[in-house]
Amino acid sequence: MIDIPHSTAAGLGTFERWLSVWVALAIGAGLLLGNIFPGVFSALASLEIASVNLPVAVLIWAMVYPMMVGVDFGALRQVGDKPKGLVVTLVVNWLIKPFTMAALGVLFFNYVFAGLIPPDDAQAYLAGVILLGAAPCTAMVFVWSNLTRGDATYTLVQVSVNDVIMVFAFAPIVAFLLGVTDIVVPWDTLLLSVGLYVLLPLIAGYVTRQNLVAKGGEAAVDAFKARVQPFSIFGLLVTVVLLFGFQGEVIFERPLVILLIAVPLLIQSYGIFFVAYGAARAWRIPFNVAAPCAMIGTSNFFELAVAVAISLFGLGSGAALATVVGVLVEVPVMLSLVAFANRTQHWFPKEGGPS
Repeated sequence: MIDIPHSTAAGLGTFERWLSVWVALAIGAGLLLGNIFPGVFSALASLEIASVNLPVAVLIWAMVYPMMVGVDFGALRQVGDKPKGLVVTLVVNWLIKPFTMAALGVLFFNYVFAGLIPPDDAQAYLAGVILLGAAPCTAMVFVWSNLTRGDATYTLVQVSVNDVIMVFAFAPIVAFLLGVTDIVVPWDTLLLSVGLYVLLPLIAGYVTRQNLVAKGGEAAVDAFKARVQPFSIFGLLVTVVLLFGFQGEVIFERPLVILLIAVPLLIQSYGIFFVAYGAARAWRIPFNVAAPCAMIGTSNFFELAVAVAISLFGLGSGAALATVVGVLVEVPVMLSLVAFANRTQHWFPKEGGPS
């Protein structure tokens, strides 16, 4: 865990500040429990309907639903207020990031690490990183935006726009990239996953938000999110425990596998940030828009990636393992980029300049 400056740490909740630590502890618990109680984990894995694992579906909903309550579709009316920042975000998220992630996955898992990873495992890890690359962040980006004093309204607009696009674009992009990498795509399961983990939570979040605003305005929304946040934390950590409980044997046999998976994820994260950040600087976008528009492409909607990996490939799959490694590396990477952005804000025009 990197050292967090006081001013940065103050903007994070306890969970966000130590996310990598909690995930690491959950990984250890999963490895331990998976070896002590293998029968329990096998029983949980068998609880499926239409390739959807029921315990994991409940946990993923616990993670995703609170985030969707925070999405304000009314912000879409302001979509044209800062068009340059939104253009950078959308181009990076949907025309660059999924494809560079797939390319890096192929490069490392099929070539650079070919002698270290069995071919079947390499394909599974490749599928996992593709799922991460096709899912831009919808929640933690608010934290990163806040830490760089980003334009809160713009951040809300970009998240709302990305969520709408994700409903329609995530499945086709994932199917295309899995197809070109010769990974079999069960379309019915993929579409079911998008409906279950994106569309339905989005609808439920919208209905909940409308009811809360009618009763008590944005204060009621904030209070509700604060109450349900512990369920989101619980869902994430228990999902990690389950995943690593099933992966224990593989990890004990090849302990370097986590590091190998992390390499292309790290290169992708830093590379995508500097592409977006550099484009924003070249286009003279104000810093309070430039920083969050670079952050959203760098961060991942790992909750969705984990859920879809489990639905498509199973709890014990290498694809699911790869998506959880994405969780493990994300917070230290993003905090380092927040620090870099804050140190280089003088590169950009002040608020009120071209956007």
